Amino acid sequence: MGLFQRPVHYAWVIVAGGLLTTFAALGLGRFALGMLLPSMAADLHLGYARMGLIGTANFVGYLIAVLASGIVAARIGPRRMVAGALLLAGVSLVGVSRAGSLGALLVLYFLTGLGSGAANVPMMSLVAAWFGSRARGRAAGFIVSGSGFAILLTGWLVPLLNLRQGAAGWRASWLVIAAVILCVAAINAAILRDRPADLGLTPHGGEAASYSPPAHHPRGIGSVLRRGVLWYLGLLYFLFGFTYVIAATFMVTSLVRDRGFPESVAGTFWSAVGALSLLSGPIFGTLSDRIGRRGGLAIVFGLQSLAYALFASGLPGWSLVIAVGCYGLTVWSVPSIMTAVAADLAGPQNAAAAFGFITFIFGLGQMAGPVAAGALAEVSGRFASSFALAAVLAGLAAVLSLLLRVSRRG
Repeated sequence: MGLFQRPVHYAWVIVAGGLLTTFAALGLGRFALGMLLPSMAADLHLGYARMGLIGTANFVGYLIAVLASGIVAARIGPRRMVAGALLLAGVSLVGVSRAGSLGALLVLYFLTGLGSGAANVPMMSLVAAWFGSRARGRAAGFIVSGSGFAILLTGWLVPLLNLRQGAAGWRASWLVIAAVILCVAAINAAILRDRPADLGLTPHGGEAASYSPPAHHPRGIGSVLRRGVLWYLGLLYFLFGFTYVIAATFMVTSLVRDRGFPESVAGTFWSAVGALSLLSGPIFGTLSDRIGRRGGLAIVFGLQSLAYALFASGLPGWSLVIAVGCYGLTVWSVPSIMTAVAADLAGPQNAAAAFGFITFIFGLGQMAGPVAAGALAEVSGRFASSFALAAVLAGLAAVLSLLLRVSRRG
């Protein structure tokens, strides 16, 4: 019996590396911003619109990365790509912790976005290489739950450091986050493998024949693009990117500035999102394996629309509990389903290109969301209109999801 012929398939080690990647690249490198924005804005005297620009700079970097990451990963391999991208994210956040102006923050956080995107796309493409269609949704669901662990960490860590460090607390937080990301880069360099054949294995939950060399694969990415369904998926992913990022970026700020909660209480709500989100990817990824990607997406978008509507309503505290519940339980489910459906549609050999394409469109939504939300809040003085816009667009996505037609492959 070979070294890796064990009851637990090595594919689940890949999932563990993927969970760490999303924890570091997305959960810490990007979503920690929502928790840190109030203290950053107070220290650097930033208004709503400028706060939105910081998030947008990150998403621009992410957008550029997803365009190129599939090509680069094909040349150097996903393992090297993921580790190198995390190294870039960690080093750039060391710079963020020392930045003294908006201009410096924009440049450095742009580089963090490059690292986040360049780590995320190749990592998610490994799901197609290591898992067959019967297990892809579940595997991707566990991977995206890494962001939930990061939210839990930042919801506790940021208020603590702000209490101890005062105005400079946000700098200490970014420095700690950078150190964690660099550690994850080293771990992934050691444990990730590009394909099951590297260890003499076959994919988990699928047949080895599905993993023939790309040159012999019957479905090229060009044929997938010409079918148009990938563009439809891109539209759904755009709507998700635009809407979820409004809450991810401004929820804490809205609770502090609009509703008057102390930062510690807002941090508790944010931690609750993180705790609930640990379930979102596995639950809805597995659900989509069973009832289909269309039904899974429609349920998720419907619950998210309800969450944003409650955030916008200004109703008493019970509404926030429901909103946090709906948002937390669904927040990472769309990426897990999109990872699976891209592999279903394009096949294992073209999954990275397909996922990279829809993630590029998703990135456009993430880039536009903070700017639109910040501008609306600047005009109205509150974030209610921003969350109302998110509610309408998420509701539209739920309806469009019901019209999705895609079959499982590979």
